[in-house]
Amino acid sequence: MDFGDAEKAGLFRRLHHGDRPLVLPNAWDFASGAALAEAGFPAIGTTSLGVAAAAGKADAAGGTRAETVALARTLARLPVPVTVDIEGGFSDRPGDVAELAAELFSFGIAGVNLEDGRADGTLAPAGDQAAVIAAVKEAAPQLFLNARTDTFWLGTPDLDETLRRARAYAEAGADGIFVPGIAGDAGIRAVLDAVDLPLNVLYLPGKSEYPRLARLGVHRVSTGSLLFRTALGATVAAALDVTGEGGAPSVPSYGDVQRLVSDR
Repeated sequence: MDFGDAEKAGLFRRLHHGDRPLVLPNAWDFASGAALAEAGFPAIGTTSLGVAAAAGKADAAGGTRAETVALARTLARLPVPVTVDIEGGFSDRPGDVAELAAELFSFGIAGVNLEDGRADGTLAPAGDQAAVIAAVKEAAPQLFLNARTDTFWLGTPDLDETLRRARAYAEAGADGIFVPGIAGDAGIRAVLDAVDLPLNVLYLPGKSEYPRLARLGVHRVSTGSLLFRTALGATVAAALDVTGEGGAPSVPSYGDVQRLVSDR
């Protein structure tokens, strides 16, 4: 079924309040997005790693604004809501990020994922990030803003800082909170208790079992770069199979893909 742009935005918001967590698969080009929509997924996201690597660029470095906008314009043709990973917004100026968000919404994009992690491995000051969130919501109030905090993703989990940022981002107008890397029951429950917003968790094979996340009350489960990395592994395995040297596909890690791009 086809929906209008406003209807897609409303539907996407409602999908975060269903009986089970929304599984959000992340595409990296139009074909992968179209295939996932045809498979029955009710909404599609994008993976910044996949978009960047496909363009021969590093992820989370702020260098793929043009590629992200171009992909968003094509993905908006899909019959399901689409949310776009815009990394840190591709600018430190709230007005610039707000302008980008409004542009994406004008295409028919239903949501964005906005992170506070920076390319140098640090976190943006919480107050500065809250100001960006507020600017985005003022410019595109119907757009679902998933506020991502990298307090776990950057390697040293900090639950207290996670809760502080979640509250600040909620007060600034965020529509959802995303904490990639969080997996333990206690931490997930703490975030759910801290803010009355949908919680997005990254699927981590062997660590983030869907039934357990559902029981805890998680609202959305993203696949992140997993699908893109799995496709890379399958591509190499299929090519090697032609030579008779194929085997079980090996899924490269996030770091493997970043290295693959940076080495060239």
